[in-house]
Amino acid sequence: MSSNVTAVSYAPKLRLSDVQRLRAALTAAGVSVDAESRTGDGRFEVYSADCSLESGTAAELAELRRVAAGAIEGVDTAIVPASLRNAPRKFLIMDVDSTLIQQEVIELLAAHAGKREEVTAVTEAAMRGELDFAQSLHARVAVLAGLPADVVDSVRAEVKLSDGAAELVAAFKAAGHVVAVVSGGFNQILQPIAEGLGLDYWIANELEIVDGALTGKVLGDVIDRAAKEKYLREWAAAEGIPLEHTIAVGDGANDLDMLGAAGIGVAFNAKPAVRAVADAVVNMPYLDAVRYIAGV
Repeated sequence: MSSNVTAVSYAPKLRLSDVQRLRAALTAAGVSVDAESRTGDGRFEVYSADCSLESGTAAELAELRRVAAGAIEGVDTAIVPASLRNAPRKFLIMDVDSTLIQQEVIELLAAHAGKREEVTAVTEAAMRGELDFAQSLHARVAVLAGLPADVVDSVRAEVKLSDGAAELVAAFKAAGHVVAVVSGGFNQILQPIAEGLGLDYWIANELEIVDGALTGKVLGDVIDRAAKEKYLREWAAAEGIPLEHTIAVGDGANDLDMLGAAGIGVAFNAKPAVRAVADAVVNMPYLDAVRYIAGV
């Protein structure tokens, strides 16, 4: 029984020789290449090829992804099931720090406490999967104790969306799809961003503030990797969207469970451990490359 997929390649520049090399690699892997298309906007170029697999088993799909990943140096290629790209309603869920936005908010907050270098080292270790996320979060937030609450406003003003983030959300929303974010960061920073983008769902950790100052603690359960997967499943179910039609995007070890549970997991400028297991990778600074992967 055959199965249909689409190979989607993207890079700042896609030469004809790149396309020919990918097509040859797909054909050599036993794939029938059908309709092809190219597009681009001056920032990056995209090549898409509809393909037919002999059986479409998980093993066959994994092997095709391995072949495509090594086909063209400097060019990323995602292999996406046609059932996802053609789904009438899709669910996009993203990490926030270093994905939806360019910065790590905890590092911006720590800078106001004179502890940025110390906190950055812990953050990077946690995102590589070397530390328990919840324990590392509590340790990093502890250095914020005593900061005035208005530091949150200062940090919020420093936050910048990733290139293409607003365009990605707008494209999904305009097509009638659902967009969510789940963050190991903080509600006080995320709320105005989420509301401004018109996100359907969002959640993050809550910084405790008492008498106008940060206490160095967070309230409630930490949003860790298990929580991210939980919310993906809960929100998609609430919308009546099967997991096969979901797209998850993240960059760190905290996102691994969510990426693994989604119909396709995308590593965005991610740590090596995440790139190694994700279904697709984006190594450009343009988050809206995800819309081409998803067929939106």
